[in-house]
Amino acid sequence: MKKLSFLLPGLLAMGLSFAAHGSPAKENLPDWQNPQVVQRGRLPMTSHFETDGNKLMLNGVWDFCWYGTIAERSADFFKTDFDASGWDTIPVPGMWEMNGYGDPVYVNVGYAWKGHFENNPPYPADWHNYAGQYRRTFVLDDSWKGKDVFLNIGSATSNVRVWVNGKEVGYSEDSKLEARFDITRFVKNGENLIALEIFRWCDGTYLEDQDFWRMTGISRDVYVYSREKKRIEDIKVIASADGNASVETEVSKGVTSVSYTLTDPSGNIVASETVKVGKACSERGYPVANTVLTVPSVKQWSAESPSLYTLTVASFDKKGQTESTTIEIGFRDVCIKDGQLLVNGQPVLIKGANRHEMNPYKGYVVTEADMIQDILIMKQLNINAVRTCHYPDDPLWYTLCDRYGLYVVAEANIESHGMGYGPESLAKAAEFETAHLERIRRTVRRDINHPSVIVWSLGNEAGFGENFMKGYDMVKLMDATRPVQYEQAKFDEHTDIVCPMYWDYENCEEYASSDPVRPLIQCEYAHAMGNSLGGLKEYWDLIRKYPSYQGGFIWDFVDQALWWPTDAEKYGTDHVFVYGGDFNEYDPSDNSFCCNGIIAADRTLHPHAYEVAYQYQSIHTEATPEDVLAGRVSVYNENFFVDLSRYAMEWEIESDGHPVLKGYVPSLAAGPQETAEVNIDCSEDLLAEVCGQVKDHDIYLNVRYVLRKADGLLPAGSVVAYDQILINEKGIPAYANASGLPSYGSDGDLHSFYGEMSFDGSGNDRMAPWKAVFNSSTGFLESYLVGEKELLAAPLTPAFARAVTENDMGAGQEKRLQMWRMLELKVKSFNVEQTGFCYRVTVDYEPVAEGAAVSVIYDIYADGAVAARECLNDAGKLSELPMLPRFGMQLAMPGEFSTFEFFGLGPHENYVDRNSSAVTGHYVQRVEDQYHYGYVRIQESGTKSGLKWMKVLDDNGCGFEITSDVKFSGSALPFSWQEMDLKYQGNNQAHSLELKALAHENDRSKGKTWVNFDLMQMGLGCINSWGQWPLAEYLIPAQEYTFCFTLTPVNN
Repeated sequence: MKKLSFLLPGLLAMGLSFAAHGSPAKENLPDWQNPQVVQRGRLPMTSHFETDGNKLMLNGVWDFCWYGTIAERSADFFKTDFDASGWDTIPVPGMWEMNGYGDPVYVNVGYAWKGHFENNPPYPADWHNYAGQYRRTFVLDDSWKGKDVFLNIGSATSNVRVWVNGKEVGYSEDSKLEARFDITRFVKNGENLIALEIFRWCDGTYLEDQDFWRMTGISRDVYVYSREKKRIEDIKVIASADGNASVETEVSKGVTSVSYTLTDPSGNIVASETVKVGKACSERGYPVANTVLTVPSVKQWSAESPSLYTLTVASFDKKGQTESTTIEIGFRDVCIKDGQLLVNGQPVLIKGANRHEMNPYKGYVVTEADMIQDILIMKQLNINAVRTCHYPDDPLWYTLCDRYGLYVVAEANIESHGMGYGPESLAKAAEFETAHLERIRRTVRRDINHPSVIVWSLGNEAGFGENFMKGYDMVKLMDATRPVQYEQAKFDEHTDIVCPMYWDYENCEEYASSDPVRPLIQCEYAHAMGNSLGGLKEYWDLIRKYPSYQGGFIWDFVDQALWWPTDAEKYGTDHVFVYGGDFNEYDPSDNSFCCNGIIAADRTLHPHAYEVAYQYQSIHTEATPEDVLAGRVSVYNENFFVDLSRYAMEWEIESDGHPVLKGYVPSLAAGPQETAEVNIDCSEDLLAEVCGQVKDHDIYLNVRYVLRKADGLLPAGSVVAYDQILINEKGIPAYANASGLPSYGSDGDLHSFYGEMSFDGSGNDRMAPWKAVFNSSTGFLESYLVGEKELLAAPLTPAFARAVTENDMGAGQEKRLQMWRMLELKVKSFNVEQTGFCYRVTVDYEPVAEGAAVSVIYDIYADGAVAARECLNDAGKLSELPMLPRFGMQLAMPGEFSTFEFFGLGPHENYVDRNSSAVTGHYVQRVEDQYHYGYVRIQESGTKSGLKWMKVLDDNGCGFEITSDVKFSGSALPFSWQEMDLKYQGNNQAHSLELKALAHENDRSKGKTWVNFDLMQMGLGCINSWGQWPLAEYLIPAQEYTFCFTLTPVNN
């Protein structure tokens, strides 16, 4: 066994402050500036349970007074005769900044005083260190007599001082764990006064530099409760997968015995025992009653099958029962073996996400309904694990994770990122040892009984040093049944899991292929900022390849944006979702770096959420075209504990996007980690009956796996996995047009081509005139009329730029690729010639940056079709130019052309490196739905890839069809790329919802439809959002390209 660091006697037992050995004395500092005083009068932490005593909620409206500085605060507000009639009020729970007291501040790294006050631990800034004082009364009736009375403050940022009936009760720091106080001697029968005082910052703030909104106030429940004098003090349960539950109960003096009753998930009693209290005492000095309860044929707990047993614990004295409580427990084991994290002996995959406690309307205040909504969405997205970044959550969260099945990495409330990782790191500061160890110890104490907690995390981004080494050793003494991790320990022995942040694919594969003794589970990966998660598939290809690479936690689950009202007449919306920098120019800000969610702040899905759900799904389908035509597919069950009997398979075969066969398999037989062959009613002859020759069509098998009955929060019929299997893909024929020559005429710079087109499928009795006009001074197609209807609102032009994404900006692409973004093409030559089949317009542009030659050749036919070839050629230094964001074309149509129809990958937006979740099909969508307003900042959006054709039409079916000789990508949006481009607009605080006015959703005729179609567009990337580019195969190096496309007018 590795030698454990020296721990002070009583460290595990006492919740009291103490001076770290050898640390500087701070006796003369006030408690809120003294890192060795983390509490006064606060009760030691215990596991979370409630008894049958009284409970009085103090949530609601409190009297409140806010002060701009600590010095300004009232010195006697807590007195019973103080007149608070002139005070304001505030809701509890409630954050000051969300109720008009100061502005929310968002910074990623660095404290909220950054730029105005130099770090000087343990002293927080005196600049804008606000203070808030609270008062309210509560009434205790006769039922509280003879009992001990306690106060619980669920979460107070950054500290809290308590008075009851004019007497000071105590003080607490650690803003993310509850502070409990014994107020028995302070309360009386009848009306009582409670007074609280909170400072915005204290010495503990140096350990709370998490990447989230910096707010102040009370964010969880406040209540008083009663307990019997002779009572249960604490319960610790270690329930193993073999069915043995070791239970240790600490009791107060006078309790003579403890009874245990265990019931199974169906409510049947499976074990019971009464144990006499022995003479031995716990480390905290309480008598203990120990036992082991054994359950034969136990149902093990896992995230896949979260079976919970109910343990009832009752205390007795010589007269009988004094009190009782119930807790839910789960039988399961966790260990590290042979380089893998095992749950119940199985190397589970961690399909995880980081989750902050954040409500867009109330800040840190999160309700039970909010938690259940988040868990439901996690289940819908196949997320099976959550890291409580970067602090302990509300105790209810762990209970819900136990109940509904989520693996939890439980993290202590420690992050001192703003101090750096070097010599100044507080991980190395002896005077902060007490605070580090106390926060870690209390986390473990509180949440040790939750089966969902499979790993302890010592903190986040706080450097590495003695304080964490001692923290690791302490946790190992407190709980030998779980691994302990800490990212900054890297490969040091003081982490059981290698849990880095944002390793790229090469680093992950290098480690995973080295036969490691510790598993690789990234505590943060796949930075989901804005339009992101390109390359998530490549991570999961590696995870499924290497046994020791077991997954990770996407950063992060939900955008931290806040709902804020705005001018509806100006912006077309009554609200936006705000981010850092939106409130003032004085506070430090990291802008939208708080918005990295798989989902949006209002809990709607970002498009990349579909990619998460697909890559995280646990049912996979494989088949060759021959297999499908023989009526069989292979179904692999990636789960480790459950078979597929709870699911049914729905299947459908589509020909050219239209369903021709479908079926239902009501029962699936694959066990955990098994593959089963499933038969479907399909054959080549059957397909030929419904769609003709298979080779002449695009034919796909679509399969979906649905719940046969409700499972936890998921209702019956929920889709948990899907796949698409190609049966046949017809080739894309070379373009041919035999309609002949159009008419031609010129007038100065304008060159007009015109003729008649027949309506599709209508015969020659329904014709419409068309006219296309090119401008020789620009080389652009500037007008296209069908009848009297103008189809162009902006010219058809070569396009090389896209609106930057958050990842683009993080990599500086708006600067590095500036030449393509701001490219102005100047005509070198414009030539019209007649060929035997068409008129040909050839436009050559002046060389770009002495390296690239751009040309476009247009062949115009009598039926109005324009077949074109866009070319990028070497003009001498092409290879020296930066890569391209896009290579394609763009045009704008009047806004009434608002139907976007296509055959390709959909239905959600997708890109070359984020399309594994998209399904090939025939889709008809609205232009006004193409931009994803859930991105808090304006950016690239709406692209569909893998297109064989696309149409942009008005309500009468008139418009353009675009085809190519290869699959291409395209979009149809209410905005140009420049209007969606943060840097082009020169406004880092631009919000997507502010584009609403430009969309003219209520009258599209007032707007435009911008049509983009590309041979290629670069990928999105996701390794991180501060420098990494997409993988090389998803970039567009500067080299020669040719894009052949056809623009054809259509009518109805």
